[in-house]
Amino acid sequence: MFGALVNVILPVVLVASVGVVLARRFPIDIDSVNKVSLYGSTPALAYATVVTTQVSARDSLRLVGAYLGAMALAAAVAVAAAHVVTGSRARSRVAVGAGMPGSESREEPEKHGTRRIVVGCTIIGNNGNFGLPIALLALGRQGLDQALVIFIASLLVMFTIGPALLGARDGLLGGIRRVTLLPVTWALVVALVVRGTGTSTPAPLMSAIQLLADAAVPLVLLCLGLQLGQNLRIHLTRPVLLSVGLRLVVVPLAAIVVGRLAGLSGLTLQSLVLACAMPTAVNAYMLAREFSDDPSTAASAVALSTFTSIPLIAFVVTVLPAL
Repeated sequence: MFGALVNVILPVVLVASVGVVLARRFPIDIDSVNKVSLYGSTPALAYATVVTTQVSARDSLRLVGAYLGAMALAAAVAVAAAHVVTGSRARSRVAVGAGMPGSESREEPEKHGTRRIVVGCTIIGNNGNFGLPIALLALGRQGLDQALVIFIASLLVMFTIGPALLGARDGLLGGIRRVTLLPVTWALVVALVVRGTGTSTPAPLMSAIQLLADAAVPLVLLCLGLQLGQNLRIHLTRPVLLSVGLRLVVVPLAAIVVGRLAGLSGLTLQSLVLACAMPTAVNAYMLAREFSDDPSTAASAVALSTFTSIPLIAFVVTVLPAL
């Protein structure tokens, strides 16, 4: 099983490495590449996923409810932990810079921004390019279908709550207004309507959408590689380490607790726990790049959680039959 995980993860690392090499060799505008991914290929991936999954409506609702409950529990823990970490860091800075004009006014927005990034990197999981292939290898085709449902739920979290956490300086309402302008939001709405009414997407249109959807995963990985290529090292700051710890430890435990409380068992519970063991999504960096003043923290959290998640995923796959 470890060999199978390497066969899945290694191609992902290689694609991101291409972005690193390109960033080192050429002057590439990362913002433009990020917009192509965020506003072009990702909406197509969301639409294609919604209209093709085979899981029943009842099982889908149970999975989505349990996933959202696990994310809410993990977010609450992340808020408390981030408050403690940023509070202690703020106190140390005040001690060093006491009496300096404007020190307190600059500190408060910085603390809020750091807390938002920690929470965002905790609840935005890589249920696409990591979660889907690993679910197929570990749980088979039925597990893949359930992983697709969780992926849809993760897209809702990612593109509604995500922008508000990672860059909504004018509050949650401002973040919601920006979300309504994201093409991925409308792609999800249209896909749900199409699926709910039983309407078929015309074949030429669906082929074009699928082509764009196929480009989404490598494009977001290239975006991460480009960012890492321009920032040559992972920044092991307190927020980065806290985000990774919360994502890799607290989120899977929250999935087990909420899944049991929701009455999930067997393959459904296994799918939920495996999905919640995935690292922070590359899209967390994309959103931070688009909306936040500190994308390097998100990029470091994505990279570090991806590398350190490999042994965790191997362990989770091993214990899944006991759930």
